[in-house]
Amino acid sequence: MSVKFEVKDEVAYVTIARPERMNAVDAATEDALEKVWQKIEANDSLRCVVLTGEGERAFCAGADMKAAGNKTGLEYWAHSRPNGFGGIALRDSLKIPLIARVNGFALGGGFEIVLGCDIVIATKTAFFGLPESRLGRLPLDGGMVLLQRQIPPKIAAGYLLTGRRMSADEAYQYGMVNELVAPEDLDACVQKWVDDIKLCAPLSVRAMKHTIRNTAHLTAKEAQALRTPELIKALESKDSEEGVRAFIEKRAPKWRGE
Repeated sequence: MSVKFEVKDEVAYVTIARPERMNAVDAATEDALEKVWQKIEANDSLRCVVLTGEGERAFCAGADMKAAGNKTGLEYWAHSRPNGFGGIALRDSLKIPLIARVNGFALGGGFEIVLGCDIVIATKTAFFGLPESRLGRLPLDGGMVLLQRQIPPKIAAGYLLTGRRMSADEAYQYGMVNELVAPEDLDACVQKWVDDIKLCAPLSVRAMKHTIRNTAHLTAKEAQALRTPELIKALESKDSEEGVRAFIEKRAPKWRGE
């Protein structure tokens, strides 16, 4: 089983489980991940997703080059990946927050996966990087287009054009990581973020994620003026009334997701 998937307390947990290959993704793992994302998207009761790699050494080392055989760069590129590496780097159909639990190396496609997550929690010993240029290849599944949009362009160019690795401290300084922790504190920290998300109204969270993901190219006034179905659904929801009522009554709200 190259991908482990479980649901617990309204949270989906996805683990790339190939520690012997530093959780590198081969064709079978890619297919398994796509099936998992589709299952998650079909489950409206879920509040968020936690994505990680098995073991203590790596989050994901990218594409499994050995499994790829003699496939050329053009042949790899010709295989359509509209949702980016791992089916998630560029995915826009996942409506709930995606948390990356980065427990080690996130290289190549593994870094592309991180770039596609909403919240990133990493150990202080983690490393990130896009080493494709050192292999005569290109980060085609999200790396080239996402990195320059998430950190200053010249900093992004420096990493892309040299294949250098980025330390966890550097990633945090550039704003790519939400929180850095010691390895032994990683699970507790991730759980705190999950708990905080679950304190919020599900439809409000979905509407805000949609706005974050789909309005960065607009001016602030243009984005504010949008009346998207996600915003309208949240504002018309019973949860919208419940939240205010609970605040007035000084109690915890009981979210229904409707």
